[in-house]
Amino acid sequence: MDTTATVEAVEAVGPDTYALRFRAPEGFAAEPGQFVKLGTEIDGESVARFYTLSSPRVGETFEVTVGINPDEGGDFSAFLSDAEAGTEMTLSGPFGDQHYDGEPRAVVIAGGPGIGPAVAIAERALDEGAEAAVIYRDDDVAHADRIDSLRERGADIRLLDADEPLTDAVAELLTGAEGETTFVYGFADLVADAEAAVDAAGGDADAAKVENFG
Repeated sequence: MDTTATVEAVEAVGPDTYALRFRAPEGFAAEPGQFVKLGTEIDGESVARFYTLSSPRVGETFEVTVGINPDEGGDFSAFLSDAEAGTEMTLSGPFGDQHYDGEPRAVVIAGGPGIGPAVAIAERALDEGAEAAVIYRDDDVAHADRIDSLRERGADIRLLDADEPLTDAVAELLTGAEGETTFVYGFADLVADAEAAVDAAGGDADAAKVENFG
């Protein structure tokens, strides 16, 4: 759908990382792991970017998690960093089929702002009585409170430094159980490392649900 969405709240959830919660337009529905296109007008030009949902479900609101580099980010990043309750943006979507779909065990590998969909998928899986595991590689932890809550609920969590190999953690958490599905959310280097680690652990990287942030 093409419509508008209004910011309800903005929360810093890590260094240069923000969770933006929007009031959901009437009829808007999406699954954790799908993405939307948010946009605005800056200096008379339309600007839009894609962001993956970081809420386990859409009700009255939905959330996206945004990483903003204050030195290298462009005009839209500056716009998002200054957003506050009441800010209105254009909204298109949702898009993508690399989302949680009731799998009995979800193993999510994430880096950077990919932690947003990672925690959303893990929360949704646990809510539905499934198993969840998250491998998060980044020097700066975002959504730490949600990660702690997932751990307390029984999710398998591995937090790795940005330069740490994924191989051991992936080998530990991939069980080969029927219906187990691997999800990958992050930038190109994380995606490549994750796919190699899945294959090395005896899994099928081609069957993983992957979103490459570029």
